[in-house]
Amino acid sequence: MSPYFRFTKGVTLLLVGLTLILLRAETRYSRSVESYRVPAVTLVDAAGKTLPALSVLDRGPLFLQFVFTSCTTICPLMSGGFASLQSKLGSDAGRVRMVSISIDPEHDTPTRLREYAVHVKAGPQWQFFTGADADIVALEQAFHVYQSSKMQHQPVTFFRTSPGASWIRMDGLMSASELLTEYRRAIGR
Repeated sequence: MSPYFRFTKGVTLLLVGLTLILLRAETRYSRSVESYRVPAVTLVDAAGKTLPALSVLDRGPLFLQFVFTSCTTICPLMSGGFASLQSKLGSDAGRVRMVSISIDPEHDTPTRLREYAVHVKAGPQWQFFTGADADIVALEQAFHVYQSSKMQHQPVTFFRTSPGASWIRMDGLMSASELLTEYRRAIGR
């Protein structure tokens, strides 16, 4: 093997390795700060209690995702991120709320939400909601995530530090570590 070939091969391997490292380090989601107005609609929690959406979402710190329990694509990954985040929060777990709102209210009854909560090992800080179809659509539209078919919904997570604060919108699938990083960044830790 000629010295030139060995050098070229070595440089090529080095460049491939650096590219892989940079790609791995690249964030898999985009982040923006948004203002959303929660519409005057109601939600139904996993116990069957009806609550104004504003009372559910005008709190903080609060993570929010739109999912559905029969989803086999992105929802299990999104819920898995929330499930892992619970333990990563450590002593902050009791003060951070996590909210999952179903975009399939016909299927996701309070009973189904309770079963799903057990399945994903949701702690007390993680709440699940459903509601009337028109109310869910209004919420999705307010947060700019509405799709005419639930099968087309995108992985988006929202975070708010406190009532009245702007929302941090994170588009893309996120790991629990990335969610924790965003939480710490938002609260200044």
